[in-house]
Amino acid sequence: MYWPMGAARIYSANRTRRKGQDHHDVQDSTSMDRDHVDAIVGMRTSRTGHLIATITGATVTIWQASPLVVLASTSRSVSSTRDYGTNVAVFLRPDASIAVVQTSNGFLVTYSLILDPTNRVYQSIRKGGTQHKSTEVNRLILEQERAGLREVNIKFRMVIRIDAGIAAALALDNEIIVATKRPAAVQCIKWTPDNAGRQTSTELMSRMAWMQKGSNIAAMVFDRAMSLAIWITGDGKAYAVQRRPEASNETDESHGLFRGYAFHTPKESSLAASNATINARFSLLAVGCVGGGIHVYTARDYVGSIPLSHKLLAPESLSTTGRITCLSYSPDGYCLVAGYEHGWALWSVYGKPGASSFNADMSSSEPNDERWLRSVSNVSWINVGSELLLTSINDSRLWLLEMTKSAVTSCFSSANISRTLLLTSSYLMLYRGFDLPSTATVSADASLWQHIAVPAVYLMNQRPIRSIVISHDGRYIAVAGRRGLTHYSVGSGRWKTFDSSEAENAFVVRGGMCWYQHVLIAAVESDESYELRLYSRELGLSAESLLHVEQLPSAAVVLSMTGQDSLLVYTYDNVLYHYLVNVSDTAVALIQVGQLALHGIIRAPARVRAVTWILPDFQLRNGDPSQDVAHASVLFLVDAKLVLLQSSMSEGTHKYDMRVIANNVEYFDLMRDQGTLISSPNRYLPASPAGEESPVTGPHADRGLQDSLWYFDGDSVRCWTDVEDLLTSASTENDRNLPQPVAIATDFYPISIMLNRGIVLGLDSELIQRRDVHFPMFRHTIRTQLFLPHILRQCLSDLEPGAASVLALRYQDLPYFPHALELLLHLVLDDEVDANLNAEDSLMPSVVSFLSSFPDYLDIVVQCTRKTEVRSWRTLFAYLPSPQQLFEESLEKGLLKTAGGYLLVLHTFQELETSSEQCIRLLQMAKEVGDWDLCKELGRFLMALDASGDTLHEALGRLNVQTTGEMNDNSSQGSLSLTTPRPMKSLKQYRLNEEIPNPSGRTSGKGQATSNEAVLSPNGTVASEDYFSSRSG
Repeated sequence: MYWPMGAARIYSANRTRRKGQDHHDVQDSTSMDRDHVDAIVGMRTSRTGHLIATITGATVTIWQASPLVVLASTSRSVSSTRDYGTNVAVFLRPDASIAVVQTSNGFLVTYSLILDPTNRVYQSIRKGGTQHKSTEVNRLILEQERAGLREVNIKFRMVIRIDAGIAAALALDNEIIVATKRPAAVQCIKWTPDNAGRQTSTELMSRMAWMQKGSNIAAMVFDRAMSLAIWITGDGKAYAVQRRPEASNETDESHGLFRGYAFHTPKESSLAASNATINARFSLLAVGCVGGGIHVYTARDYVGSIPLSHKLLAPESLSTTGRITCLSYSPDGYCLVAGYEHGWALWSVYGKPGASSFNADMSSSEPNDERWLRSVSNVSWINVGSELLLTSINDSRLWLLEMTKSAVTSCFSSANISRTLLLTSSYLMLYRGFDLPSTATVSADASLWQHIAVPAVYLMNQRPIRSIVISHDGRYIAVAGRRGLTHYSVGSGRWKTFDSSEAENAFVVRGGMCWYQHVLIAAVESDESYELRLYSRELGLSAESLLHVEQLPSAAVVLSMTGQDSLLVYTYDNVLYHYLVNVSDTAVALIQVGQLALHGIIRAPARVRAVTWILPDFQLRNGDPSQDVAHASVLFLVDAKLVLLQSSMSEGTHKYDMRVIANNVEYFDLMRDQGTLISSPNRYLPASPAGEESPVTGPHADRGLQDSLWYFDGDSVRCWTDVEDLLTSASTENDRNLPQPVAIATDFYPISIMLNRGIVLGLDSELIQRRDVHFPMFRHTIRTQLFLPHILRQCLSDLEPGAASVLALRYQDLPYFPHALELLLHLVLDDEVDANLNAEDSLMPSVVSFLSSFPDYLDIVVQCTRKTEVRSWRTLFAYLPSPQQLFEESLEKGLLKTAGGYLLVLHTFQELETSSEQCIRLLQMAKEVGDWDLCKELGRFLMALDASGDTLHEALGRLNVQTTGEMNDNSSQGSLSLTTPRPMKSLKQYRLNEEIPNPSGRTSGKGQATSNEAVLSPNGTVASEDYFSSRSG
């Protein structure tokens, strides 16, 4: 769900000139040596992402993340580097109050980072000059420039000597953990002494019973949200480690300071662990191997249950990529970036490959020294994942790459899935291809992307953007930053922000947002209270313009609209609340009609990413809304598990049965949530005062798969076509296995399901390198994949041809519907051509019978033969009528070009005389209707059949066609004269291999076929479109 965008920006804390900076300058060896000395060797980011620390061999530099500028820098003296060694690594206390530098001689040099609230840096002082137009935006920008940025002071604290040598270190909230070399041990050094005056504690690794004897630590990473660390040892193993509570350490020292479990044990040298990172959002542990691959594990609990989830293959061979230098998950956990010695690569959370620098032309990147494409030493996510910061090996620059991410990463909403909405650090990108007619193909034209800049005033005060959501009809967008919110009308192009900064700063959106037509519902936290607030798009944003405020007992985790007017709110007290949006002539309000306590079912409310439910039809149509909770089947997305809770009656009380129906789910989409299923005159919202409500035309407009459930697992898009069947199978009352979902494989990242077009819509990254542009840049392009063939195949496999026919009829008006049927035939044929199935087990008879009910049946078959190998024809025609019968049927229906396609099949399966006879018949009919392009191709086909030209002479004689010149083996030297003039054109003579006039008005060059139909050579091999024009007989 992450795609790089644009060109990388360059930042540097030194003034070293580089090759190519000025064409008059020449980079000498002194400059190159100085650049090597000033190379960045370490980088760390604070927990909040606001401050960044980088080090070179002798300097420490503190940066502000947004905007990326240097706030402070300090250099160590020559004597300091001589006595303590050069800098090799840097660590930041999570609150960014202390920086620790590890030196090459085994010392820890500590510095205090002090934020000065009074002094400012980078203050802009304007004297005279051009006066800008006095607007609110310009005024605020000038005020910010004059105010500058807060100053940071770097103050030396102390030097800590580690006599045993430093193998790795971690900076935590209360202490710094140091792994020593000789002896192999772990030391915990508190930032300040405790009440008893103790500041250090040590545990030898030889006394850790859970660790293999003789092991030493090579690297360590820690995640505060999971309270879990990963230790990588010198023998290539990876351990999940937790710090024991201090109270237990004091009472029972025999248990040690740490407890851990080995979860990665290499079976070969290439699988030895070298790097690691933790994804708390999805409870994943990623381990980088020396062979370039990555193993990802799922942390189910803290007692050692950490199974392998999936593997990520290196984008290229080890000789091309080099070893992994760093790993890092995005703050929301949806993206993994891996830095290699010779580049970098991205993956989605469950393994879909994304952008990579290994597709770059390295020769084009060398003139401008684009090292971020050729080597990466450190990576860091900043601005809530909107930007990626990279450093290169032996380079003093920072490379900032802007990232585009899906709106689903910020707010899990069914509307965000059905509409393609992307987010960057300062603007939004909305794909308007959904507004095209439903029968039009999906376009990748860049003009269909609408770029929407977030108001500068709001962005200046509340960046970074943390949450965005779009309405189901695509008319409105809401954006929330650090505090407050703002919303946008796609039709009018206008934003609405709070008039008062006090009102904007009075609350923070926590738990998400959603739209109910033109009413925005937001879960907020304000003055230690939790509320649901309703804002109208047609009113201004202020404390007085609130339509309704609903108090919540605890903070909301997620909220979602489901059905026609139902709002589900799941809170941190593990309770699911059900509200109805009640609309009257003068007001809109929320009415709570039910709640469901989930204690003992959901163990960690914070790990819930999405919630919705499925109501039976009888309850949805005629039931009492207050009883929805009793009849609903609830869907939870917990981490990456799609959990189904089904209600049932037991001894007069309701109980819920829980079942995990899918794993590795990156997102899911219940099509019932994409639009209202039942139109009720008593439960509706009046049209927006801005105009009549436009009809729903998005991907949710088609109800052919209204009960389908879709999800993406990092490999394929999977779909249950009937959720009711899924509920029946999942019920404990039925001893049935879950139905297998339909799998649709894609070579891009899918982001939306376009039901009314039978398409899975996605994005793909592309690296652009041009000769006229001196820098590489990324862009993303629209990609599509038809899902209709896969679902039709599943219906036929389940012996439901009626369901397949009904579904196909809903899509028969699409211009690419015949192509979808052709893909269906290809899918089945490719699977069965080498399977040696008997007629009872083969799916081909059902597919052929199904296709025969469509008017394009003959074309579909012949197109399939042209695009498959000849060895597959026997399997195909084993269940089809004979080629002769199909040829005759094509002639009867006037499908001459289709009949021409069957000539090759006749030639392959029958004798020369038969196929040439049919060719002459077809040539006669083509002459009668004036299809001279087909005549030309048939003539060349006859020459390919009989190089002597006798067959062609016989055919021309029957057609009353005279030849000029002597036909011989080199028949291309002769010419043909047709006695029947062409319609609307005077008679012309032409040579077989000379330029032939095209009826479209364009002239085809020598050796170029004028027909758009693909052809095959008579010898049974696949040929290009211009086969006959490329050979003279």
